[in-house]
Amino acid sequence: MSSAVTVIVPGYDVALYAAEALDSLRAQTRPDWTAILVDDASRDETGALFEAAAAADDRFQVVHHSEQRGLGAARNTALDLVRTPFVGFLDADDRLTPRALERLVGTVSASGSDFALGAYVRLRPDSAGGYEAGGVQPWVAAATDPARVGTTLEDHPEASGNIVAWSKVSRTDLWHRTGLRFPVGKAYEDQIVAQQMYTRARAFDVIPDVVVEWRERADGSSITQHKGELRVLRDYLEALGGGIDVLDAAGHARAAASRVRLILAMDLPPLIDLARDHADDAYRRELGAFARTLRSRVDGVALPDSAATALSAALLW
Repeated sequence: MSSAVTVIVPGYDVALYAAEALDSLRAQTRPDWTAILVDDASRDETGALFEAAAAADDRFQVVHHSEQRGLGAARNTALDLVRTPFVGFLDADDRLTPRALERLVGTVSASGSDFALGAYVRLRPDSAGGYEAGGVQPWVAAATDPARVGTTLEDHPEASGNIVAWSKVSRTDLWHRTGLRFPVGKAYEDQIVAQQMYTRARAFDVIPDVVVEWRERADGSSITQHKGELRVLRDYLEALGGGIDVLDAAGHARAAASRVRLILAMDLPPLIDLARDHADDAYRRELGAFARTLRSRVDGVALPDSAATALSAALLW
């Protein structure tokens, strides 16, 4: 049986979680997939787990980086090896839901769109030492519910709030035709790429189904748990601002405005909380400078009270 979709699975020191990611692939209701597992020079047993999976199931292919190059580079390595009509992504510490590939590949295959995106939920540590899946957050639902076929940012600007790589399956041709690749050496590397997908696609589909369970690690090692570090903040703000720039440059003003409102409501308040007591004044200065770029985009636009309060606080730095 030939494969319809390749799932790219990068991993670095994720031996504690990778078995669940691989099991979630094996449990797919659509079996015509292949997976490229990229071990980004892990120091733990990640590479060995990947090799064992490939030895037991020839749908898995393993690539090893000789030195750590980061998530973006790992995805790019695998993209150059994809030979199937469709491609998707799964981080090696997350889990696909059982019908994820069936729904995403089936939707975009039938519609002729360039990609499809679905909803996702967060896996958080529970009191028993495991992980529990939460509900679909409002901004995720706004991007993916109700279902739409053959839509664009003009018709559905709120889709721009879905900025992760692993909630989508796309035509491989989209990556080759438009030259899409992930930034290398940056955190939050998928945010700009997601906006490039929206602006370069001829059309895309959305489905309300939860397709991924995204893990927030109990040991605090997820990149999203390190926003208090200045180097991570810089990458984060660069990704946020860069994504808006992509939308603006492509003439999608409504989608850019939607992103700004979401950033003010969801991203800025927790960063302000971190900044208030941060030991490094540079953290506050850089957050304040970013807030001023946001203010220039929302002049004359009515904001919810929480967003307006967050913006006012950041502008003091």
